[in-house]
Amino acid sequence: MAKDEVKVIAQNRKARHDYFIEETYEAGIVLSGTEVKSVRAGKINLKDSYAMVKDGEVFVHNMHISPYEKGNIFNKDPVRTRKLLLHKNEINKLTGYITQKGYSLIPLRVYLVRGLVKVELAVAKGKKLYDKRRDIAKRDAQREMERQFKERNLYN
Repeated sequence: MAKDEVKVIAQNRKARHDYFIEETYEAGIVLSGTEVKSVRAGKINLKDSYAMVKDGEVFVHNMHISPYEKGNIFNKDPVRTRKLLLHKNEINKLTGYITQKGYSLIPLRVYLVRGLVKVELAVAKGKKLYDKRRDIAKRDAQREMERQFKERNLYN
């Protein structure tokens, strides 16, 4: 691995479908030893996970990290609340965002940077059903144009 190469372990693809992403932050995460081994093995699920600010600290909820097979008594609860590590000014900015109506903190992906587990946290605003339909229609139209362009290039 190169010096600052990023190895993506898990992604929350549904988040970009369900939310408008306003801003993203990189946060460290507090894990136990067996949890780190499970994360490195890719045994993590971000579906339905979210973050909250409580008492000036950020915590992620519902992030499922499967127990490490060889961890026995050292394994922790798979869906326990985990603390995220951010600077104070970033936490204050996040607090300002989420006090506004409709904004949430959503983890987008978990990745490794220089051997450290990081979480990409997004300030997101929920999409309405018609927004989702518009995105799907736009994506289908783009796909159709690309397909027709490809066909024309093959026959010319």
